[in-house]
Amino acid sequence: MRVCVVGSGAREHALADALARTSEVVCTPGNPGIAAVAECVPGPPEAVDADLYVIGPEAPLVDGLADRLRAAGRSVFGPGADGARLEGSKAWMKEVLVAAGVPTARHATFGPGDLPAALRFLDSFPGPWVVKTDGLAAGKGVLVAADVAVAAADVRAKLDGSAFGEAGRRVVIEEGLSGPELSVLALCDGRRAVALPAARDFKRVGDGDTGPNTGGMGAHSPVPGGDDAVAEVMERAVAPTLAALRDRGVDFRGVLYAGLMLTPDGVRVLEYNVRFGDPEAEVVLPRIDDDVAAWLRAAADGALPAMGGPRLSADACVAVVMASPGYPTAPLTGARITGVESAAAVDGVRVFHAGTAIDAEGRLVTAGGRVLAVCGRGRDVASARATAYAGVDRIGFDGAVYRRDIAAVGA
Repeated sequence: MRVCVVGSGAREHALADALARTSEVVCTPGNPGIAAVAECVPGPPEAVDADLYVIGPEAPLVDGLADRLRAAGRSVFGPGADGARLEGSKAWMKEVLVAAGVPTARHATFGPGDLPAALRFLDSFPGPWVVKTDGLAAGKGVLVAADVAVAAADVRAKLDGSAFGEAGRRVVIEEGLSGPELSVLALCDGRRAVALPAARDFKRVGDGDTGPNTGGMGAHSPVPGGDDAVAEVMERAVAPTLAALRDRGVDFRGVLYAGLMLTPDGVRVLEYNVRFGDPEAEVVLPRIDDDVAAWLRAAADGALPAMGGPRLSADACVAVVMASPGYPTAPLTGARITGVESAAAVDGVRVFHAGTAIDAEGRLVTAGGRVLAVCGRGRDVASARATAYAGVDRIGFDGAVYRRDIAAVGA
């Protein structure tokens, strides 16, 4: 099978790596790391000839790339623009959750003229408060505040467009929930869904969950107790969501990413994404001990098996993201990166490129906020964690930012 992966980040590198075990892979546009396992082409996906198209990032999904490819008779893993609204509009996502009876946080949606009502809603319940942009914000449009004044200032900045432009001029305000977070990714074929291993990611930039939210600073899989929650998530969240989407005429074929919190009152869905999580993909895909391309093709063609799922490795994976200085607000790029080959030589280490480029002198340099995801594999989370950090310690670039507590005991 010839598979086209759309995207240029670490998620797409992990997808290309997994798909290349059994298939020929071409990636558009790709990155220097992906080029080691797949052909990278600069042109649009529509110009690539392939048997299956796997769309990595959310923006082209929201923009309708899957629809255009399907209209041309292509097999596509990724929802159309109608299903991608689950991520493209957090307000619409909440409407679907309510219609499907999926447990979620108390919430309300407000637009540019609703500031007084939004501030009254903030005052109607005790903190913490969660303020989210309605539109896409590259994983950075969420504020969790313990001070209502901070939450109110964020609401003002989003609604007037100064924080995230048009993406933020509509906001969803939620009550803050407490408990450990969990990510469950499900392959969906429009009617059926198959769960992949649970993962946990780390959103804040600093150790001890300090600093601003980011697109993700690391992840691990499995998660203690996580697999016990997967069956409940599939039954109470994923299945009714697919049914609610069908009621709206949405044939959702792709991955449904459920961001969850395990509260004292049970599982609550914080958000849905419509693509593989990043960095969750880097720790989940390596654990699939099966033909990934065949599974994604089955989902794309509406033909997932009625029972069972992919064979999984018993090994654990831990990914540590190395980011540019200034990430997530104003990352500095162009720094030379050294030690990637040395890190990859460590037994159990895989280095996925997130934001890298080759400069005019042929050197690998930083080209984004998140630069590399260093993944360690081991018999358990502790050994995988040690392996990942052994890889990190061999890599260098000016001002590199990374957390030292990814997958630590109690983290």
